[in-house]
Amino acid sequence: MPGCGLLCQYETNKLVRIQSLRLGSLKWTLNASILLFICFMLLWNRNYQQFDLLVSSVTTKVKGVARTHLPGVGDVVWDVVDYSGPSQEKNSFFVATNVIVTKNQKQGRCPEVLSCSCFLSSGIKTGSCLKFDVLRKTCEVSAWCPVETRTSPPRPALLAAAENFTVLIKNNIRFPAFRFIRRNILPDMNDGYLRSCRRDQDPLCPIFRLGDVVREAGEKFSEMAVEGGVIGILIEWDCNLDRFMQRCLPRYSFRRLDEKESNRTLYPGLNFRFAKYSSVNAVEQRTLYKAFGIRFDVLVFGQAGKFSFIQLVVYVGSTLSYFALTTVMIDWLIGTSCYSAEVGQIYSEKKVESVADKQKCILCVSYVDERRIRLVKRSQKKSLQLVKPTSFQPHKEDGGHLRAAVLLLQPGVAVDPGAPDPPPAAWCQCGCCAASSLPQRSCCCRLGAGACVSSSPPFERLVLRRPLLEAVLCTGTLCRRRPRAEARPPPPPCAAAPTVSTSAGGSGSRRRRPPCHPSCCGSRVRYEYPSPDGRYGDLKHIRRPEQPITQ
Repeated sequence: MPGCGLLCQYETNKLVRIQSLRLGSLKWTLNASILLFICFMLLWNRNYQQFDLLVSSVTTKVKGVARTHLPGVGDVVWDVVDYSGPSQEKNSFFVATNVIVTKNQKQGRCPEVLSCSCFLSSGIKTGSCLKFDVLRKTCEVSAWCPVETRTSPPRPALLAAAENFTVLIKNNIRFPAFRFIRRNILPDMNDGYLRSCRRDQDPLCPIFRLGDVVREAGEKFSEMAVEGGVIGILIEWDCNLDRFMQRCLPRYSFRRLDEKESNRTLYPGLNFRFAKYSSVNAVEQRTLYKAFGIRFDVLVFGQAGKFSFIQLVVYVGSTLSYFALTTVMIDWLIGTSCYSAEVGQIYSEKKVESVADKQKCILCVSYVDERRIRLVKRSQKKSLQLVKPTSFQPHKEDGGHLRAAVLLLQPGVAVDPGAPDPPPAAWCQCGCCAASSLPQRSCCCRLGAGACVSSSPPFERLVLRRPLLEAVLCTGTLCRRRPRAEARPPPPPCAAAPTVSTSAGGSGSRRRRPPCHPSCCGSRVRYEYPSPDGRYGDLKHIRRPEQPITQ
């Protein structure tokens, strides 16, 4: 449609179809493999679902009683109040496994354990030195006396019986996006089940034996109990909330979180101090405990997924590009010597069309009085007739064309064209060319002076005769496009006049040949067949359907 512009145009890619059983089988094999991979990843990673992260809360309850013999104290019974520490952190609990006891401490002055040159102290220095034992003197400090003298924990651990303590973990989770709530104590777990369940029999049991937890974390409880440490209890929720595939159960795992080797870190293990106070004869006393133990951190993480059509469309759209790997691989196979060099060359010629830059366009020019083709660079300011050629190519021999050229050059066969003389042009050699404002149309039929090709009898018979033009126009597909007998005829063929065609790199293009007729021939044709609207164009070739490439 005239005047429609880019809004009325549609562009699409050009395809080349290769008839080959091997390449066709390879193509569908690769496509099927890619499709299976996409489907497998879709189901494995549940990429068709929308996911939401959980919100969690954890409470713990430790049970267990142990008896131990403390030096200077005697037998002591420890329950959950004694070994769980003064306070519990969020999502964690502490169990004491070893202890150093300093009894009957009172406020006063006493010798420090360290020497007077030390910088650390158990109290406030008074500036005096006291005899600590037979060989040493130490600083006098104002503190709770006697000061703590032992620094290394006893071996084996005094509370090694904590290995048999148990803990009940209650974990409540919620997925806000789906309004889904669940807890690790499942609905079918009653009071009788919780009293008798064991983790080695049921992996969903929420009651854990501390020795089993440390063992599954890859540690030995008797060794870890000496200096203490940190154990992580990991609860993972991976929930599928689709109706027919609903599954939301916890999965427990354990690992050690701190550095366990004393020679690789300073101050290994875990310990803290607490005291029990009493009053004797109106004097306040205390018993200091330095407790070593294991802290258990409960870490909860996970996600829930539910079908989402939008997520499915996004995944399918993002994976369609994987099918381009088939094209890349087959193109690489054809382009190398792994397949066939001949097929690769034909495929390259069919698929790749080289287009030169406008300033570097090469024109092929031929004249009736020269038996070779000139390769010239298109000039926007200089006449095509006057442009110097960059190189020459031999003209293909054709018997019919040679005979027509002989007739054209015979003397005494010129005829009166019947047209008025055109304005003279400086580059014209035949005297019949009209001046043109376009440099690429400023071209004559001859290279040297001589008779014009438009005045020869063959030009009259082959180009200007109406019956011949009507027969040519009505025998091809051009008749269906332009059925009128008054249609303007094309310029003369190569046998009767020179032609100019564009090409890239000096070689002619089989699919794009916009010819440019000499000015004298165009003037004669337009005089014989004038256009009602004054518009004239070049010869338009009819594109024939191309044959597929065969192996």
